[in-house]
Amino acid sequence: MALHLLGKDPDSPEGKSPTVYYDDETDNYLVQGWKVLDAGRLEQLDLPEHETVVEIPKHMVRFFPEVKGGGGAGV
Repeated sequence: MALHLLGKDPDSPEGKSPTVYYDDETDNYLVQGWKVLDAGRLEQLDLPEHETVVEIPKHMVRFFPEVKGGGGAGV
């Protein structure tokens, strides 16, 4: 498995998060972001026990190849 760093939030004060990665083995994205802890927001989701939700700023979608015009995860 090789994770490829696609982008970090340039507005992050410490430069550590949020971050978007691509996993070339699973052909999936990994998103590092802020934990969603607000009960009101979480209860609006159909979230299985084995999953979690993180939040990233809207401007970070530019790191996904499909948004960049790449049409796929050709990292």
